[in-house]
Amino acid sequence: MAGTSQARRLWFSLPAELARRFRPHADRLATKILDEIQHTVPEYAKPLEGQFGEVIVRAIEQAVLSCLDSIEDLQAAQDRWGKMFHEVGKRVYHDGGSLNSLQAAYRAGGQAAWRYVSGFGQSMRLPVPMLCVSAEAIFAYVDEISSYSVEGYTLAQARATGTLERRRHRLLELILATPPSSPSAVSSMARAAQWDVPEWVTVVALEPLEEQHFVPPLSEDVLLDLEGAEPCLITPVPARDIPVLESEMPNWRAAVGPRVRLTDAATSLYWARRTLELVRAGLISGGPVVHSSDHLTTLWLLQDRFLLEELSSRTLAPFASLTPKQQLRLAETLLAWLKCNGNTVDIARLLDIHPQTVRYRVSQLTELFGDRLGEPEERLTMQIALEAHHLLGTRPS
Repeated sequence: MAGTSQARRLWFSLPAELARRFRPHADRLATKILDEIQHTVPEYAKPLEGQFGEVIVRAIEQAVLSCLDSIEDLQAAQDRWGKMFHEVGKRVYHDGGSLNSLQAAYRAGGQAAWRYVSGFGQSMRLPVPMLCVSAEAIFAYVDEISSYSVEGYTLAQARATGTLERRRHRLLELILATPPSSPSAVSSMARAAQWDVPEWVTVVALEPLEEQHFVPPLSEDVLLDLEGAEPCLITPVPARDIPVLESEMPNWRAAVGPRVRLTDAATSLYWARRTLELVRAGLISGGPVVHSSDHLTTLWLLQDRFLLEELSSRTLAPFASLTPKQQLRLAETLLAWLKCNGNTVDIARLLDIHPQTVRYRVSQLTELFGDRLGEPEERLTMQIALEAHHLLGTRPS
């Protein structure tokens, strides 16, 4: 491509004698171009110092000489165009310059070059067609070297973005590690990832509902992992980001963990994932975004099935002698009796049965449990066990 570019063909179409006569003006033209760029583009209106300044000055000088070389030889310096101006784009990005200003600098440089060349041509009484070709060559050349710099800039930007993403992913892993990572390790990685360390965070467990899923436009300070086996995110401002999840994530399910200090982020993730498990199991209902804080009792009751079975077998042992149907019916009545403080009318309304049926069942419960129904500690453990069975849809066998 470099050897057959439009700009190079245009330069080569001009007489070689023109290049030899113009060479003494090369340094002066380079100075004019630099002055015009600094006068026109605010970002470059400063002393060009250090490596950045060296690259810019050398690029302008090289641009002028490459044009003259191409007039005399179509294949002259064919590899230098791309490499030089590709490097300019990379250097501008790494020095914090904007792409718009870089492109504006190329336009300003092209205009300055044409003004100087046209003045030279008129003083030399060059034919108008030759001046027209010179103008076309200048602006074709500016477009070409500008495209090289844009490519270098965007490539450097992409590489930096990829590096930043990797650092942020590593930071996410450090924050959620069990046992916890040292504060110094987290702080060091946070600096490398350009992430301001907050005091409080909320962790959200995520689950894609479809293979093709849209990633919501979240804030830059959100740490996000969508590629892992258990996707999640960390937000320092849940009030800002959770509504975005609710409105912009139709193909995701999310469970929001409790708000915690950064050092407890792994705990927030644990409860968020546990909430997501119970949603999948149908034990917690809700929309696409479920908050663990709305289901603390359920999470606590269903935290350990072994302990639940142990508690149930001890507390609800009198049900063991009943048939499965009797167990379900009397367990339902006992739970209602505990919730309604023994009020027959309220129990009947809650269960949608006749008060007399309530009295009959309560009589059966009294025979089974005796004085335990009057002991506060026993009543509490009974209600805990019955609530858990009710959530699970199981019977107190």
